[in-house]
Amino acid sequence: MTDSKTSANSANSANSDENSLAGHLLVAMPNMSDPRFERAVIYVCAHGEDGAMGLMINKLVDQITFPEMLEQLGIDNADVSDQIRVHFGGPVETGRGFVLHSTDYRQDSSMAVDAQIALTATVDILRDIAGGQGPRRSLLALGYAGWGPGQLDQEIQANGWLHVDPDEQLIFDADLDDKWQRAIGKLGFDPFSLTGHFGHA
Repeated sequence: MTDSKTSANSANSANSDENSLAGHLLVAMPNMSDPRFERAVIYVCAHGEDGAMGLMINKLVDQITFPEMLEQLGIDNADVSDQIRVHFGGPVETGRGFVLHSTDYRQDSSMAVDAQIALTATVDILRDIAGGQGPRRSLLALGYAGWGPGQLDQEIQANGWLHVDPDEQLIFDADLDDKWQRAIGKLGFDPFSLTGHFGHA
């Protein structure tokens, strides 16, 4: 976890584009060729001419628990349970932590993605969560998914991703096994019917 002021400022500017997908969910198409993103659901935190950044919300990290992470950071974890799970946010900077959370909690370095969801990447939020002073709802992730300028738009045009409006329940729900199906369900049609009929845009 680091101070996120610089990244927050750049992300805020990236989200100024009226066509930005920030605050939306990316849902991997059934024919996703990259195994890291198979059936992935990603919350887009920033999207603009400089690129895009998001956190996967339906896969976990197996190597470390929240209490173990706190111990490594020197934060008291005596009263912390394993109920707070560590998600695999994406393949970029997998040693860096991010917390996606409800906007009832804010730090100077927090980045508001929309009216309901913010992103914070400092150790202080972990300390507050451990002490029971954190946000009402949160999702802790290691690493993130990142795209260079225009890359995400190209992948969407190539039918690698669908995008849907999110809801807080879907983002923070602990039931990960069917998150992809529920996100797909928000579209109102069967994505498997698309894979053989949609060409490249």
